[in-house]
Amino acid sequence: WPADFATRPLQGQSADGVITLGVTPSWHRIQEHQFAFGNPLSDLDVQQRRAVAVIGWDVYTQLMGENVQALGQRIRVNGHEVTIVGVVGHRGTVLGQSRDNMILLPFPTFETFFGRRKTTVVFVKVADVGLMSAAMARAEEAMRIRHRLRPMQDNDFTVEASDALVGFWNRLTSLLFAIIPSVVAIGVLVGGIVIMNIMLMSVNERTHEIGIRKSLGARARDIRRQFLIEAVTMSVLGGAMGVVAGTLFSALIAAATPLPARVSALSVLGALSLGAGVGVVFGVVPAARAARLDPVVALRAET
Repeated sequence: WPADFATRPLQGQSADGVITLGVTPSWHRIQEHQFAFGNPLSDLDVQQRRAVAVIGWDVYTQLMGENVQALGQRIRVNGHEVTIVGVVGHRGTVLGQSRDNMILLPFPTFETFFGRRKTTVVFVKVADVGLMSAAMARAEEAMRIRHRLRPMQDNDFTVEASDALVGFWNRLTSLLFAIIPSVVAIGVLVGGIVIMNIMLMSVNERTHEIGIRKSLGARARDIRRQFLIEAVTMSVLGGAMGVVAGTLFSALIAAATPLPARVSALSVLGALSLGAGVGVVFGVVPAARAARLDPVVALRAET
């Protein structure tokens, strides 16, 4: 059962927030661990309550650095010395949470260090996914016998399949993908209206400037292009500010939760392109109004 504890080697380095697990040797087979150095925990380690440990790749690199001999070195786990017998190779992350920041102890050794836990997790792996339902029924039957439950008594344990986590993640992402487009559409519409109003006000305030430019030979398309460029620039700058805010927000989510959150280069390009498109669409009306102004009327407007 996992617990967060600091790990401190005898040389003085430390790694905080390491997940410490008390396991049996079959855990390595279920998790399909590939060892970078050393060997997995053995049945003898469990039977003799040996003070040994298998560490994850993150713990290894934090405490010792790469290309350093880890086997046989001793570290402290919650104040107790253990000897490293194996290092699991790099396994990456799941939902933004590292799978390598761990220390595995023989289950009885874990109980000696941290006391007995009221909650114990038993992992069962089947050879084929088609056997999942039957295996869960057998596991439930075995647990009821083990807990000495009568036929009418409810289970005091739960049996869950790994696809429950996948199902939760799929439901969460489906909900997000259903809500986010609506929020984006509303934001784009409101932002576009704001840009259009700003540009219309700009046309009214700069009527005299437009008249002077037209009297000096500027064509309608020149005026139209000028105001379109201003609208696009304004919307792209707004999109860039949104990208910065989104990047900071995603970094906060990644730091505070196990959910993966990042801003990709493709999403940045999409945001800026969307901003430019909004500027073009909602800048057409102000630009067209400015282009239609009669130079004589425009020059007379501020006199």
